[in-house]
Amino acid sequence: MLDGIIWFFTNIAMSFVNLGTALLQPGSWLAWMGGLETLEDKQSLMRVIYYGGSVEFFFVVFTAFLILTAIGIWKNSVMWGTVRLLEGMANGIGRFAAWAGLLMVLQQVVIVFMQRIFTASEISLFFLPFDWATYDVSWWSEELKLYNAIIVCLCVTYTFVQGGHVRVDLVYSAVSHRTKRMIDMFGSLLFMMPAAVITWMYGWYFLWRHLTVPKASASDQLDRLLLKARALRWNVETIGFSPNGFNAYFLFKVLLVLFAALVFLHSIAFFYRSYLEWKEGEGSANKYLDKDVLGDEDAERVAEIH
Repeated sequence: MLDGIIWFFTNIAMSFVNLGTALLQPGSWLAWMGGLETLEDKQSLMRVIYYGGSVEFFFVVFTAFLILTAIGIWKNSVMWGTVRLLEGMANGIGRFAAWAGLLMVLQQVVIVFMQRIFTASEISLFFLPFDWATYDVSWWSEELKLYNAIIVCLCVTYTFVQGGHVRVDLVYSAVSHRTKRMIDMFGSLLFMMPAAVITWMYGWYFLWRHLTVPKASASDQLDRLLLKARALRWNVETIGFSPNGFNAYFLFKVLLVLFAALVFLHSIAFFYRSYLEWKEGEGSANKYLDKDVLGDEDAERVAEIH
């Protein structure tokens, strides 16, 4: 028990050192962005792979959350500003990514016309006569999954802000305002945040195993990864489920990591909003909440329902 407590507070203290080292020595983890030409470049990428899913990175983020929370409790305007920033980011990303739904529908219509009516075996992007813009019909059909994944992963927090997720309110709807906010606070800390962290930890290494060789493992220590760096090279996954099918499935791994990051950030926003609404009372419910506005007739109909 004592060892665990010492380990916990030691990692919090070391998070300042680790963050300072990363900021003062950016070349040690950013050199790879210019290419993997030298051993130093390869080792810098290995550091990114290691620290992105490491205990050290977790405690840097966790410590920053503790400090921001302490400042926010002392000065509520800072906490409200964080809520508005994170919810604004969720809305902005979600509203942009939602257009993937329209693209998905339009592309499906084009596929049906080209395949069933014109019996075409290939479709060119914007009908450009270039090999890089021409793919088999099955490629375009399988790519529809990517649009669906974009909507699910990038609109998740936007939907949360808009109150669009399905929830069971048998108990929640019957309790007082302050009890609801307490439930929300515990839910964000005990469910949203841990689920996002676990998804990130698995998704991070899952992503890099499909981008580089030799493959990195969550059990590898930094020294071992630096040794592996000598043989490091890009090996982006380009294998589809069918011979002529969609071959950029690594993008799904990228979206999984982005999904985890967005959920984690919004768990912070949700915790802060719940705390502030609990502290300030029922009059602050939905304060600064940027919800989409329907047309006048639809808004009146929704108001009548509620």
